[in-house]
Amino acid sequence: MDVQALVFDVFGTVVDWRGGVAREAARLLGPDVDAAAFADAWRARYQPALDRVRSGERPWTVLDALHRESLPEALASVGVDGVTGDVAGELVLAWHRLDPWPDAVAGLTRLRRSYVLAPLSNGGVRLSVDLARRAGLPWDLVLGAEVAGHYKPDPEVYDSAPRLLDLPPSAVCMVAAHTGDLAAARGRGLRTAYVHRPDEFGGRQVPPASDPDADLSVASFEELATALGC
Repeated sequence: MDVQALVFDVFGTVVDWRGGVAREAARLLGPDVDAAAFADAWRARYQPALDRVRSGERPWTVLDALHRESLPEALASVGVDGVTGDVAGELVLAWHRLDPWPDAVAGLTRLRRSYVLAPLSNGGVRLSVDLARRAGLPWDLVLGAEVAGHYKPDPEVYDSAPRLLDLPPSAVCMVAAHTGDLAAARGRGLRTAYVHRPDEFGGRQVPPASDPDADLSVASFEELATALGC
């Protein structure tokens, strides 16, 4: 691919959202709570919350606020009848403390030798910065929903990357573990690379091993770097 920049989905593609949220839930809620079930329940409320913003039902709202609003229902689903404000705040910050997949930092470091790298995430700017600082993610800049004022898969998010990087869409490659994200990016003229993340949902949901419509399908960021000659 003749591209100059790679932009990345983050939750599930770069970092392990389920493992990180479950880890923090176990720490904050105690051993009697099914922390993995809580992570799944909270994540199940993620897309519906974004949809209400995308549809215009509610004005633009950053992801941290959406997570805070959906937290009581997620807690109730695992038998927790509310938490203090301090604990609720710490649970929201769990999304800022996620661990990268084992190949992520090494693969990104190789890719950055030849390409501009940026997250193109639904996470807010502060969330993206916190994840990068904690994990050592070598981004050149932060792009995504808060920058564009839209949530994926709104076209404005994908259009923002080439516009802000002063590149044609075909010179930007979207990297994601989710075929729907990649399909939306292709619809805006971006190139695409699929990364297989079989453990994103703890093995309960097994994603396809490849995306036949993507320019590349790989099993890791290290493999992506090799495929791109880095």
